[in-house]
Amino acid sequence: MENLARKFMTATEYLDFERNSLEKHEFYKGEIYAMAGAKEKHNLIVSNLISMIHSQFKKRPCVVYPSDMRVVIDQYNHYAYPDITIVCGDRKFLDSKSDSLLNPSAIIEVLSESTETYDRGKKFEAYRNITTLREYMLVSTDHKKIELFTKSPDDKWVLSESGKEDTITLPTLNLTLTLSDVYDKVEFAAIS
Repeated sequence: MENLARKFMTATEYLDFERNSLEKHEFYKGEIYAMAGAKEKHNLIVSNLISMIHSQFKKRPCVVYPSDMRVVIDQYNHYAYPDITIVCGDRKFLDSKSDSLLNPSAIIEVLSESTETYDRGKKFEAYRNITTLREYMLVSTDHKKIELFTKSPDDKWVLSESGKEDTITLPTLNLTLTLSDVYDKVEFAAIS
């Protein structure tokens, strides 16, 4: 992510700016950051995930949003655009515009070279403070690998990884994903 601002903004100024912008920007402690466009692998993985998740949520009170849904991380004066956001139950928004979600149940980030450190570090640190968030998934674009962090009843984040098994389950959402479907049509470079 590229920092566009040298002048600090308030959260209100950011929202006014963002709602009138043609591009997406994340906001962190007074600064805005341009969101880079995604490459083919990233887009294929996101599309596959949304399709799989949506099909499992039929007739359930859960919705899945693509990366245009902004998530509010108020404690950190932080607004982000996860690749995929899931909400089960009532959806709560910052205001009547319904473009800034307050209560995600799960967030999925598809890793890229330019965002991996941020997604694993400061972004996950901020996400962990969203009281409604129960699961955080990181999906590799380099090879077939998924890391799932699940919040335990005692508020500890527990890591599980895809391994030799072809499935990974998000227990709090009763959602099962198969790696073969997540990575459908995604080509990886041959290892030499």
